[in-house]
Amino acid sequence: MAYVITDSCVACGTCLPVCPVGAISEGDIYHIDPDTCIDCGSCAETCPSEAIVPGE
Repeated sequence: MAYVITDSCVACGTCLPVCPVGAISEGDIYHIDPDTCIDCGSCAETCPSEAIVPGE
C-alpha cells in the first residue's frame, strides 16, 4: 500500500532525495505516485511536518 502526502505538507523537499524509486513529485503539496511507491516508509521517516502517512 502506497504512502500518501496530506495537506500538512509544507513542500520543503526533505522527502525527495530519500525516495529510492523517485515516486515523489514536487508541487504546492507534494504527491506520491501510488503505482511507483514501494511502501518502504523512508519518506515518512524524514518528513519534518509528519505529512506522509500510510495510504488506505
